[in-house]
Amino acid sequence: MRTSLKVVDNSGAKRVACIQALKGKKGARLGDTIVCSVKEAQPGGKVKKGEVHYGVVVRAAMPRGRCDGSEVKFDDNAVVLINKHGEPIGTRVFGPVPHELRKKKHVKILSLAEHIA
Repeated sequence: MRTSLKVVDNSGAKRVACIQALKGKKGARLGDTIVCSVKEAQPGGKVKKGEVHYGVVVRAAMPRGRCDGSEVKFDDNAVVLINKHGEPIGTRVFGPVPHELRKKKHVKILSLAEHIA
């Protein structure tokens, strides 16, 4: 994988690299859970550089079709870090988050998001 993703919560990480997508072999799409390694972190944050965490892809540059016929796609690839139980590590989520996360049982991330696309 080795895809570099932006972290859009206040857990302390800035950039992560995808190690493995937990569903399928083709890679991670919008709402998928991944295993990632922290490549860049803020000093004094909850996570440190080099740690391995789970994350949920909340923005992807690859277009994803919706059931009404429209497509959603974002400018960057972004992730929210979660713990083993699926709860977000940070307490805020920055930027737009698609409402498809509700189907993937990530309602907590939607409640923390400032804007739902």
